[in-house]
Parts: sequence; C-alpha cells; structure tokens
Amino acid sequence: MDAQIIAELVEIVGADNVLTAPTDMITHSYDATQKCYMPDVVVYAEKTDEVARVVRLANRLKISVLPRGAGSGFSGGSLPVQGGIVLVLTRMTKILDIDSDNLTAEVEPGVITAELQRQVEKLGLFYPPDPASKEFSTLGGNVAECAGGPRCVKYGVTKDYVLGLEVVTPTGDIIHTGGKTLKNVVGYDLTKLFVGSEGTLGIVTKIILKLLPKPAAKKTMLVQFETIEGAAKSVAAIIGAKIIPATLEFMDGATIDCIRPTSPIPLPEACQAILIIEVDGDAAMLDPQIARIQDIIKSFGILSVRIAASHEESEEIWQVRRNVSPSLRRVNPDKFNEDIVVPRSKVPDMIRTLEKISTDYGVPIVNFGHAGDGNIHVNIMVDLRHHGMAEKVERVLDEVFQAVIALRGSISGEHGIGTAKAKYLGMELDATTISYMQRIKDAFDPNHILNPGKIFSYNSNHLPVKTGNN
Repeated sequence: MDAQIIAELVEIVGADNVLTAPTDMITHSYDATQKCYMPDVVVYAEKTDEVARVVRLANRLKISVLPRGAGSGFSGGSLPVQGGIVLVLTRMTKILDIDSDNLTAEVEPGVITAELQRQVEKLGLFYPPDPASKEFSTLGGNVAECAGGPRCVKYGVTKDYVLGLEVVTPTGDIIHTGGKTLKNVVGYDLTKLFVGSEGTLGIVTKIILKLLPKPAAKKTMLVQFETIEGAAKSVAAIIGAKIIPATLEFMDGATIDCIRPTSPIPLPEACQAILIIEVDGDAAMLDPQIARIQDIIKSFGILSVRIAASHEESEEIWQVRRNVSPSLRRVNPDKFNEDIVVPRSKVPDMIRTLEKISTDYGVPIVNFGHAGDGNIHVNIMVDLRHHGMAEKVERVLDEVFQAVIALRGSISGEHGIGTAKAKYLGMELDATTISYMQRIKDAFDPNHILNPGKIFSYNSNHLPVKTGNN
C-alpha cells in the first residue's frame, strides 16, 4: 500500500495500531473457512472516531475496508477478498453499562460474548444468545452474523436482543439507531437492518442489548435412541405438545461414532442418535416438565435416559456435545460445515435426505445441531487430496441446498452467506428480492468499499472496488 496512505492511517490510530509486516497480514487473512486472502494493511481501532476517520479515508480513496472481530466465522464474512484495510475492533472491549433497573447492557463490539454473560449473571441477569464460539467470538461479530446457539429455540437469536446501535456508515458518518426502550417505532427500523448484514452496510461501534432475569434453575437430560428417526420424531412430538425447552440438541449416528472414544458418558454401539434436552425456569416446575417430556417420547426407541442431578452432571452431559467439533476429523481431514434450517416438523425428512445423499456419493456426512428450531449443522467430511473430491463436494452441496429449499427451509441459519454461499443465494431468493437488497447496499455504500465481495455475486454493474495497491 502507498506510503502516504500508511502515514495517514498512522496519524489516525497511532503507529502501534497500523501493521504491515507479512506475519500480521497472514494472521488477519483467514477465518474458520480456512480460505486465505492477504490484506494490504491491518489497522486496530480503539474509538468510534478512529473507525469513522479510517472509513472516510478509505471511501475518499476507494480502498476496501474489512471490519473484523475474532475472525471465527464459517462463511468468509471477514475475509479481505479484494485486499484493502482490515479494520480490527477487538480492542474496543468495554462493557459500558449494565442497567439492572431497565434490563439492558451497552457494550463495545470487541467484548467477548461469554464475558458479557458472566458479568450480567453476577447481577442475576441473563443474556441468552450462546453461539458455540461464545468463549472467543465478539458481540460485534455476533451482531454482524445474527448469531444463534442452542438456547435460541426458546429465547431467540441475537437480533431479538439488540435494542440499539452506534454505526459508522461506509461514507464515515456516525449514526445511532434504536435506543434503550423496548418500544420504538420512530422511523425505519435500521437496527434490524444492520443486524445480520455481515458488515456490508456499516461498522457497529456500540451495541445496546436487552437482558432478561436469570432463570432460577435448570435441568438437563441426555436421551440415547436406537435410530435417528426416533430422535427426530421425539423433537416433533415435544414441540407438538407445546413444550419449548431451553435447548433441544441432537446428534446422529455418524456424530456419535466420532465422539464415542472420548465421551464422558458411555455410548453403546446400539446408540444411533442423541438428544440433549434442557429446561429452565422455576425449580418446582422442572421435574414435572422433564417427566412429561419422558412420557411424550417413551415410544420412540429409547435406549437410555440420563438426568443430571447436579451442575457437575449437567456439565458432563454438555461435554458430550462439546466433544463433537474436535472429533470430526477422525472421519476425514477436510470439513465443509453448513448450517441449514428446515421447519421443525421436516427435520426427519431432511435427515433421511442427508443419509441418502451420503450413500449416493460415498461421502461421509455428519449431522448435529439445534433440532428444536430445525437448524442442522451438516458436516461433509472428505479428503481433498483425492482426485475429483472438490467437484464431488460441490455436487453434494447443490443437492443438500436443493433439498432444503424443497422443504421450505433456509440455506443458512447462523453462519451467514459471506463468500461461501454467495453463489447459492439465488436458490432461496428471487432475482427481484436480491435486486432490492443490492439497492440498499448501493444506497449505504455508493463506492462499494465496505466488505466487498460478500453476500452477492456481483455482475458487471457491481464492479469490484480498487484497493490501495491499484
């Protein structure tokens, strides 16, 4: 990048916050997709004004700006696919306010999700969204992707808890949306527009979040099934009985094969599916609720039921679920992780389809996820060193997404579109709908400097912007 541009960035954020060494470029070039694109410069911002000044500079010179948090996303949302400035927000880590009277918190985007949860729980409060990455993902990243997690079956996802935002627009303006009140119908709801926009419409620099009272107690159970069909029918039966657990997680037989050697709970060969069910609320209500769930699912081929009698036993049950991701590469070294969603009643149909696709292509597919809201994490496990495997994966993905759409589902429930799913956008959205989304992008970002190359596969009317190297 031109030395004059570097000098201007140093003037804004200081020399220690402008990184140009090759090692710094590499460490900010990838995310969980394992794809790599080198930036031209890495800039750390610590204040909203710094973010705004960097963006104004970039917009004036038509240099790409890529907002970045922990870089833990699964869809390529933070990748600098066209080079430019990677603008890192992980030093904006202040919890500015926890308001116990109004049940709100105000935070900067670099706050780690689990850290906010720990701080509010000390005060008897509760922030429900709990992505698997909560121990290292940032709240700014959660807002950008509208993160979910196991508890969203009962409590909803990130967008349900964002009351207001401070945002730096792609032209460098600072705007404020929403506020601390639960009701607000003044003007367009720009807050919801920014949540889930994957850093393409603005850079969030402050977040006002809704909190809840912390549930008084919770009860966790692990149910082992003879078949995935039995587990899927159990999910439908629980929801059909108008019971909404706090979490309702499932694992299929292929997943169980991965975790069996390291599971803290014995998983016999006959176990081909697991549900982890957690209920919360008033302590007196939990045992009757667990008993009712057991009665509802008793005819669906249950092998065993384990109900935690203590916090330690609950953690042991959840450790079974936590063992999944680290164990997957026992199957094959390369993973394609998709986060499809189908209507809850269609989970059995989708599981059967995934099993058929796996058999037809001879490719292992490991499935687990949030059965209570139909969110299935589909992990296609392959060895890309084998000739033609990459092309086979593309065909598998096409069939998976086509099946999802046929069941009136969505190709992404939590991870976003980013670069990984941009070419599939037209499967779910018609051309007119996509064109209106592009018009919104054009209105906010006329020079297309902010996180370019994400969500949309641009045609000739949406040419890539130049970077500072051009």
